[in-house]
Formats: sequence, C-alpha cells, structure tokens
Amino acid sequence: MNVNTAQWGKVAVLMGGTSAEREVSLKSGRAILNALLNQGIDAIGIDTGTGNLLEKLTETIIDRVFIALHGRGGEDGTIQGFLDRLGIPYTGSGVLGSALAMDKYRTKLVWQGADLPTPPYVLLTEKTDLSAVAERLGFPLMVKPASEGSSVGMSKVTSVVEMQQAWQLARQFDQVVIAEKYISGVEYTASIVQNQALPLIRLETPRVFYDYEAKYSDNTQTRYICPSGLAPDQEQALQQLALQAFQIIGATGWGRVDLMCDATGKAWLLEVNTVPGMTDHSLVPMAANAVGIDFEHLVLQILAST
Repeated sequence: MNVNTAQWGKVAVLMGGTSAEREVSLKSGRAILNALLNQGIDAIGIDTGTGNLLEKLTETIIDRVFIALHGRGGEDGTIQGFLDRLGIPYTGSGVLGSALAMDKYRTKLVWQGADLPTPPYVLLTEKTDLSAVAERLGFPLMVKPASEGSSVGMSKVTSVVEMQQAWQLARQFDQVVIAEKYISGVEYTASIVQNQALPLIRLETPRVFYDYEAKYSDNTQTRYICPSGLAPDQEQALQQLALQAFQIIGATGWGRVDLMCDATGKAWLLEVNTVPGMTDHSLVPMAANAVGIDFEHLVLQILAST
C-alpha cells in the first residue's frame, strides 16, 4: 500500500482504558502508534484510562481514530457511540457489532437464530441448579463471563463443585455468566481484515485451555501453526463460516473469529473479537504476515477501514 500521509490527517490511537485487558491494550496501542509514526503519519497516543477523554479528543483536530482498546469501554460499543456523537471516523465495528460481539451470550443467541454451529450452553444465575446443568450438558464444561475477552475469568470444569467455584470467579468480572459444553478437538482462529478472511492459524497449548497466560506470557509452549495444515477446501469452508459469523452480528472492518473443530471435523463457533490484540503474541499480525502483509502495512489496511 502506498502511503500518502496527508490523506489520513491526524490519527489518535486510543489505548489502555480501564478493563481487565488494560495492559494488553497498552502494548497493542504502542505497537500501532509506532507503526503509524514510522510511516510518517501524524499520530498521537491517548490512554483513555487516565480521564478527560473528551478534552483530549477536542483540544486538537482529530481526523480519525484507531481503536486499540480491548474489553469493556473499548470493544463493547461504548467508545464507538462516543466517537459517533463527536463525528470522528474510527476503525472496526460500529456500536451494534461491537456490543453484540462483546456479549458472548447474545452472540450465541444470534448464531443460533441463524442456524450457525455454536456449542450448547446454559446461562448461570444464583438460582441455577448446577447438577441439572451438568446432567444436561455433560462434563467437561467451560464457565465464562459473557463480556470479557482474553479468556479473563474463564475456567474449564469437570465437577459440580468446580462449576460453583468457576461461577464465583466469573461473577467477579460480569453479572452474566455462561456454562458452555467443552469441545475437544483443534482450535483455530480466523483473522478478518477489510472483510476478507486471512489464513487460519491452528493453536496448540499444553495448558488446560488457551488461557490468558498461553495468549500473552507463554513464549515457549504455545504453538501457532500457519498454514494451519487443513486441506484447502476445509480451510476455505471455515473461512466462509467465520466471515458469516462475523457479519451476521453486524461486525465490520476487521476482527477475529475463534472456533473449534471436534474429532469428527465439525466446526463450532466460540466468539468474535472486534478489537483483537496487536502485540508480539497477537494472531491477526501473524495471519497477515503469512500472506506477505507486514505489521506496518496491516495497520494501514485497518486504518483504511475508517
């Protein structure tokens, strides 16, 4: 992509925030900011977690925003609505797509309504009979807060006692908690940029599941395989499923769809990320690199979606 720096105007990279993913967001934001500056683009970084965001966005003319905020306040439609009100173009999905994708429970409802495959699940509340859930879904199960990312607050459980403990952990992050049938098989992620699916990445970790540590701290044991090893027709089918799952909830621009394939090869949709990580452990840059798109050009492609 040819870089005409004048066409972008002044770009603000929003990062940090106040969610449980603040530290990852700061790493993503700094990497994005450096990529823009390295290409001569007039860019500034703004940590939205330090207050006075309106003042920071209006004290100078901001022509567009690159959202690098993960989790609540940045990936849930909140900042998108704020920027819509200010009339400032921004990267990624709008209010509806962001809000739906952030809420795993309602995302699953939409997927079910569209007859897309997603693991069976139950909404957990104080009144839920956990033994009945176990009987209905069977163990193992994943217990997760509905509106957190990066596997924050998630647990894999194999008993009712563990389910109760996992529910209490998840409730620390969200009032809405789901128990989802654990799919044993191979995990893939499909990165989407400008509404095109990039090569799939197969994820392998010796940990219980692909948790926060596996995503951001494990430099030796977590493996990312790209090309994924799937036959071309299988990969294309999963890419199309991921695109459909992404678009049907109103997500646009760029993002990532996580899915599992069980022992029979059947695909199961897990979740959508509308502001995926852009750190040295992140998967979208890895998938882009597999088709010859380096990090700086990837950042420009995402910026072009504003």
